[in-house]
Amino acid sequence: MALVPYALTRPFLFGLDPEAAHELTLNALQRTQHSLLNWAYRSPCISDPVELAGLRFPNRVGLAAGLDKNARCIDGLGAMGFGFVEVGTVTPLAQSGNPKPRIFRLPQAQGLINRLGFNNDGLNAFVANVKRSHLYKQRLAHPGQTTGMLLGLNIGKNAATPIEKATDDYLTCLDGVYPYADYVTVNISSPNTKNLRSLQNDDALDALLAAISQRRESLATKYKKNVPIFLKIAPDLDDAQITVISNILKRYGHNAQGRANNTWGVIATNTTLSRDAVQGMPHAQEAGGLSGAPVLSMSNQVITQLRSALGPDFPIIGVGGIMSAQDAVSKIRAGANVVQIYTGLIYKGPELVKEAVSLIKTTM
Repeated sequence: MALVPYALTRPFLFGLDPEAAHELTLNALQRTQHSLLNWAYRSPCISDPVELAGLRFPNRVGLAAGLDKNARCIDGLGAMGFGFVEVGTVTPLAQSGNPKPRIFRLPQAQGLINRLGFNNDGLNAFVANVKRSHLYKQRLAHPGQTTGMLLGLNIGKNAATPIEKATDDYLTCLDGVYPYADYVTVNISSPNTKNLRSLQNDDALDALLAAISQRRESLATKYKKNVPIFLKIAPDLDDAQITVISNILKRYGHNAQGRANNTWGVIATNTTLSRDAVQGMPHAQEAGGLSGAPVLSMSNQVITQLRSALGPDFPIIGVGGIMSAQDAVSKIRAGANVVQIYTGLIYKGPELVKEAVSLIKTTM
């Protein structure tokens, strides 16, 4: 059980610039994750296993990508009781992202706006960090192990890469992360990389998934494992766009009998460009993606539409606006199989993980 209640540390962190607080937290996790000091935030992983996309998730609450872009703190984050942790987004080459300031808190709405822009140290550094994790070393020591926390690796494209060449970046990243991932997430929905969301359109998405599917076949043969791939989409989609995305996903993710083939899934959703729920609040008009409580209903609506379109057995990870255990349950009820937390961890702390896992386990 964590020794330091988050309520005691949050006032200090919220007194700092948001990005400074973010880096301070990650640095502390990186330094302490393999020491006895990790008892300050460690919590047992509550068992509530679920089979999804051919994987066994120890419980149904995970960490969303974006918090640990460089895979520096896999073990520290995993110690908080998550059933799965997703790190990234990583791009082929290191990039600094957008100019600072680029993270803004909206405490009145329990929200956060970021326009980080896939800032990361690049693919080689990312993979090196994954390989340094105790999780990876345990996998090496116990090949074929099917228990324990799962690791998702989230991939994107460099800002300088023309959108017409985006597929090349995704394939480069897929090649690099495939051997180390339990699942790979293809992030085409960040609002902070120019034109990235255009990849959610019909022809562009079909071409991207075709290329990734073909490359995955060769990687599965090479590494003798079939790693599921999840597509991360935006909440700012209308019904027609969701229908298009669902139809394309079904072509790749369903077998001849119309059932999910455990090779594809979807993560709904990323941050929103909408400001309807935060009008008039300080920082509300800053450019970037809004996360936190204002996204909950939008995300849940997309999940409900996806579940209706994709059928009962297609893997869906629900993320967006989980600030309480009840919010996590609402995502499962909307149609998600498992859920992810990010902004809720910033506002509520690691205690939210245990609360969400426990309530899902007892009510679903």
